[in-house]
Amino acid sequence: MNKVTKLGVSALCGSLAAVSAANAGDLTVTGGADMSWVSLDDTTTGNNIGMGSNLTFSGSGELDNGWTVALSVAMNNQDNYSNTNVVVTIPSLGDFRIDQGTSATGIDRMDDVTPTVWEEAYAAGVGAGINTINGSAGGSTIEYTPNLTPDGLTARIAYSPDVSGKNAADKGTAAGTAANPEGSGFDITLEATDALHGLAGLTLYGGYSEISQDSSVANYSGDQEEQTFAIKYAAGGFTIGYQWSEEDLGTSANEKQYENEGYGITFNVNDDLSIGYVNYESTQTSATDTVAEATSIQIAYSAGGASIRLAETDVDNNAYQTAALTSGAPNDRGGTTLSVALAF
Repeated sequence: MNKVTKLGVSALCGSLAAVSAANAGDLTVTGGADMSWVSLDDTTTGNNIGMGSNLTFSGSGELDNGWTVALSVAMNNQDNYSNTNVVVTIPSLGDFRIDQGTSATGIDRMDDVTPTVWEEAYAAGVGAGINTINGSAGGSTIEYTPNLTPDGLTARIAYSPDVSGKNAADKGTAAGTAANPEGSGFDITLEATDALHGLAGLTLYGGYSEISQDSSVANYSGDQEEQTFAIKYAAGGFTIGYQWSEEDLGTSANEKQYENEGYGITFNVNDDLSIGYVNYESTQTSATDTVAEATSIQIAYSAGGASIRLAETDVDNNAYQTAALTSGAPNDRGGTTLSVALAF
């Protein structure tokens, strides 16, 4: 996105004066608008004109001791608060990120890393109700990215003291409800590029998450665990990728586990035009195992600050439901989504 406004601010750095005197910082505002038209094949579409707007405020500053500080505050559709995070970079150690909201910390940043020209197969407007991994990112987290790892290897460790607790304001606390037994959680993720293993264009991903749960709560039997690995390879204009993930909910009733597989292939026709195919399959283990699957063929074209995207998507067993109808909506569905995005 293009820069809209750049203002010198001292508030961000002034708040850190107790650590070290700070230089003047910058505040940048970026924004964009998304407009869409969705046509569903097997159910009533209704009013199919959609619009979304986004604003992100980004601040940065530098302390006299060489530490740097970056701030990001995001607002998403209909002016809803999305996320705030602060990243403190200590040259001798790495990055420390304090995050409030689900903004891809921990294993959540790897919920789906298969290549796509626009959206994941389950997120292109048709609706799939598919469960993906998100680890401890459901609550406010602290994430550490050390800079002592070998070239080409990025490691991250994330921790949340109460995964189900709501985001707390300054000097506040937030605990989860008694009905939700989730406690503290941690995630470990690794990402390796060719600078480490030597094969150009190949990227490897791996992650593990564990969330403590109170097994004395009805229908819960232990901790929640998630894990994933993925591989992505780019050569010429082509990029292909595959990912596997698993979530053990630690429950003794209802849904107990999800096992997911996804793959995608994209091709850049030129610098502005790309086409791609993505597939995502998720098996829910319960009293009756159910497989939900989404596939999508997509094309994306960009010109300056404008992007046009078209997706043709099919979903089997939406939200893991196999009955012919649920609340009047067919569970096997398909549709076409046209999206126009403007960045300014």
